[in-house]
Amino acid sequence: MRLVDPDGRQLGIRSLPEALDLARDLEMDLVEVAPLADPPVCRILDYGKWKYEAAQRDKESRKKSGNSPIKEMKYRIKIGEADFDTKTRKVSSFLDEGHKVKITIMFKGREMARPELGKKILDRIAEQLAPPAKVEAAPRLDGRNMVMVLAPDRRARPKEKATAS
Repeated sequence: MRLVDPDGRQLGIRSLPEALDLARDLEMDLVEVAPLADPPVCRILDYGKWKYEAAQRDKESRKKSGNSPIKEMKYRIKIGEADFDTKTRKVSSFLDEGHKVKITIMFKGREMARPELGKKILDRIAEQLAPPAKVEAAPRLDGRNMVMVLAPDRRARPKEKATAS
């Protein structure tokens, strides 16, 4: 088998007992890293430390993968102007943090006969948040609610930062 030491230097082709003796002398483990190679490649390393570092790398990559939870903001058809502005600012801050936002318009009673009013509110929100946000799921009626999903627009954000500097 081809043997590699802990620093990454090749020690040449060695027999299994010889490789195991070298690993024991260094108080490390012998790990087969390329079993399909001809001859197979083994490396002398601290397996526990290597496994820990691999777990840390996996954890870091999962953290960066961006699977942020979907935030939700609920509006009503008869929402006041100040409340609309407050909720829309909060939606904007969610988007700035990188979250997707599900916006729900709740209908009560006879309001169901006027879904165009809900669509009008959703369109107004999308228009107000247009540069840093994009509509990921268009407004659709879902039972007594009208739902739309906004996501941060990754392409628009670098342009904003470039103009600010």
